[in-house]
Amino acid sequence: MRQIILDTETTGLEWRKGNRVVEIGCVELLERRPSGNNYHQYLKPDCEFEQGAQEVTGLTLEFLADKPDFAQVVDEFLAYIDGAELIIHNAAFDLGFLDNELSLLGDHYGKITDRCTVIDTLKMARERFPGQRNSLDALCRRLGVDNAHRQLHGGLLDAQILGDVYIALTSGQEEIGFGSADDQKTGSAHAQAFDTSRLLPRPRVVATASEREAHEARLAKLRKKAGRAIWDGEPDAVEAVSA
Repeated sequence: MRQIILDTETTGLEWRKGNRVVEIGCVELLERRPSGNNYHQYLKPDCEFEQGAQEVTGLTLEFLADKPDFAQVVDEFLAYIDGAELIIHNAAFDLGFLDNELSLLGDHYGKITDRCTVIDTLKMARERFPGQRNSLDALCRRLGVDNAHRQLHGGLLDAQILGDVYIALTSGQEEIGFGSADDQKTGSAHAQAFDTSRLLPRPRVVATASEREAHEARLAKLRKKAGRAIWDGEPDAVEAVSA
């Protein structure tokens, strides 16, 4: 069985408002084990980032300026995922953006689901843990998946973490960590740290003092109007966004 854990990063939350994909990360599983045949691509968008999106991803237009656009990599990307079972957290989000990218290039590309079947781990988690937070970070904590190396959202890193989460959701604890074939034969397993050196360099965006002041002023207005802001804590109203 060929499965691909897929994650995207985008310039904003809604493709209908003109936002675009800026990063695609994929981890291939063969018989539920990582093959090493991963796919990782940064993309140059033709639009600005929405406010807050850069802080989530750490990406900037300057960093993406020399990267290919989606049209330049579409054939390679589709050939990579063709016929696979895609595993995505909050699949509607990623598929909406990817289908939009395909539609911008012409109807002949169709939709992602014309080529692949899809498993949505967010739906799986909600069925297993109803009423609880089911963002990727929340699931890592609940299922004992190590994500300490995750400082920013990134396509390939999030896909690797999601792979561990998916294995934990669908099988016994002994499979967590993507152990070797020898581990399977001997019945032993151990957590295997993700090699972050495989990630392409990514910039880090730090808010300025004036931006932090503006952010606090905005939160103050929200608290005055609604009594609280979702950033003050508690349930995952932004669960899908942080996934």
